[in-house]
Amino acid sequence: MSARTLPSRLALAAGATLALGLLGGCASTVSSSDIEEQITTQLGNQGLEAENVDCPEDLDAEEGATTTCTLEAEGEEYDVAIEVTGVDGDNVNFSIQVADEPN
Repeated sequence: MSARTLPSRLALAAGATLALGLLGGCASTVSSSDIEEQITTQLGNQGLEAENVDCPEDLDAEEGATTTCTLEAEGEEYDVAIEVTGVDGDNVNFSIQVADEPN
C-alpha cells in the first residue's frame, strides 16, 4: 500500500455529468443521492472504495452552485467539495474535489 493520501490517489478534479432528464424530467436540482452515487463511481474508477458517502443536500442545477459532502474511506473522513461547472440542457456537469487532509 502506498503512503500517498487518498486524494493523491484520486483524480482531484474528477468531473461528472448527470442528465437531469433521467432525474425527474424538468428538475432544477441534482439529488444528494445521485451526487453520492457519482462520488462512489469516480472512486471506483480510480480503484478505490468508499465505505460511506454522505451529501446532506441536493445541488441546484445552476453554474457555480456548490455543496460539501463527506466521504469515508480507509477509516478516514474527507470533505468533498462539489461545484456545478456547467449546465447544457438536461445535463449538469460538476467537479468533485476531495480535501487534501482528512477531517
